[in-house]
Amino acid sequence: MTPTTVRFDPVTRLKGTLTPPADKSISHRAALLGAMASEPVRVHNYLDAADTNSTLAAMQQLGALVDQQPDHLVIRGTGLREAAPPEGPIDVGNAGTLMRLLPGWLAAQEGRSYVLDGDSSIRGRPVDRIAVPLRLMGVGIEATDERYPPFTVHGGKLNGIDYTLPVASAQVKSCILLAALTASGRTIVREPEPSRDHTERMLLAAGVPVVRADGAVTVENQDELVLDEQIVVPADLSSAAFAIAAGLLVPKSRLLLQNVNTNWTRTGFVRIAQRMGAIIIGDLEEHGAPLTAGEPVGDLDVTAGPLVGTTVESWEVPLAIDELPLVALLGCFAEGETVVRGAAELKVKESDRIQTVVDGLNGLGGQLEATPDGFVVTGTGGLRGGTIHSHGDHRLAMLGAVAGLASREGVEVVGMDAADVSYPGFADDMARLLPGS
Repeated sequence: MTPTTVRFDPVTRLKGTLTPPADKSISHRAALLGAMASEPVRVHNYLDAADTNSTLAAMQQLGALVDQQPDHLVIRGTGLREAAPPEGPIDVGNAGTLMRLLPGWLAAQEGRSYVLDGDSSIRGRPVDRIAVPLRLMGVGIEATDERYPPFTVHGGKLNGIDYTLPVASAQVKSCILLAALTASGRTIVREPEPSRDHTERMLLAAGVPVVRADGAVTVENQDELVLDEQIVVPADLSSAAFAIAAGLLVPKSRLLLQNVNTNWTRTGFVRIAQRMGAIIIGDLEEHGAPLTAGEPVGDLDVTAGPLVGTTVESWEVPLAIDELPLVALLGCFAEGETVVRGAAELKVKESDRIQTVVDGLNGLGGQLEATPDGFVVTGTGGLRGGTIHSHGDHRLAMLGAVAGLASREGVEVVGMDAADVSYPGFADDMARLLPGS
């Protein structure tokens, strides 16, 4: 299919109120845990996008019933240990979250095997970081070239482990925690740095006694999983971040982002932007807040203004991993130098986001240099414009769109359709914020 090319011309201001799409990470987990649950679960504001629809399709392949109503969906799951064996491979599409979380549930299906595969991008994303701890728990995993999809999960009798993640990762942590629900004894996952905690919150809401202390998360064996009868998915901070960046960079802009997930493990980008001088006002959950059974939600008021460079250290990366390309964009407009360190994880996203972001923004007139684990941006006060390729990466497509709105000459985004993975209506939402809309 020929990628869609869309041009984004510079604008004089952005103004208005916007409710970003539903949170992608929480939508994935609501569908997955709903399929693992013993009782039906009603999910409101589930994200209707390519990635999350792949998760719904996978749950149906595994025996869950999904009833899609106009304003919600109902998931009737199979229970923790009764996932059906599908007729063929489970297609995760482009959904890296699904690829890494689902094996945690499949690991418990004793005597059954499951093949997971996806698109060309997924086939280049390693699975060894989930394979190592799952094998320690008693799971058989066979991967292509020992670390890539397609790969096979052989369910088995699981044992709890005490495991230290080599790299902070919410996806790997979540995979282990889901497997821990059916493992004998206690499972402890230790993180070098904090990462997103949506899985822990949802498990806690389901009555699972999750303990988070001293950089470790502990879960014990459960007979069944019973979620709240109703889950309401908040708006996605990672999607809101693109509107936030546009509001900060386009002069004279003022935006209100409504009903956004303000969980402290998701607002790393907001804290980094505020350190750069960004005017973002809202009631954010405090860093290091106690674990709660539910997600905090609030509004963010964004006003354009001057920015200064900053340094993002490795401990901040897991809490802003998806928004780091936007940090690079802000750095192009900021005074001074912006440095991101400890972000080698970006190399194994939908694209090598270090190289594609550096090349893409340099092609628009930026001054960026890639490093082995991040990048260095020399602020020039703005971007000229030009053409940027998404490389099939939804976040790179939206990055180019925001760059175009704030540039001097405009930007053509080749492959804008990639945005449909997480934010199908992104271009339309940006258009609604233009003067006269």
